[in-house]
Amino acid sequence: MTFRQESDPIKLREFLDLVENTKVEIRRYKHPVLVWGIKEGTVYYSFWEQDVLERFGIDNVDGWDYEEDLLFCPDWVGDPEEAWEDGLDDDDDDDDFSDIEDLINCDKD
Repeated sequence: MTFRQESDPIKLREFLDLVENTKVEIRRYKHPVLVWGIKEGTVYYSFWEQDVLERFGIDNVDGWDYEEDLLFCPDWVGDPEEAWEDGLDDDDDDDDFSDIEDLINCDKD
């Protein structure tokens, strides 16, 4: 499992709000970093202090403290390639909008 990291406070707050993990006390960390990996639709995650993670490196992370279903996590947690592929479906929405424009223009005639 490959681990990734995020230290943006806004994203950390969003993550904690969505997973509703009351066991995490984010204020205990001076510079918190979310470290997570995904396997079979489950997110395995921990919070690290930034200087500790920098000292040991993300490649040496081999465990986690909590688990959550990927469905309950923010979109940015998921696989970036899957998020990009999901974005391809948005092109179909343009066709829907053109149909609406045709209806609007039809009324003007």
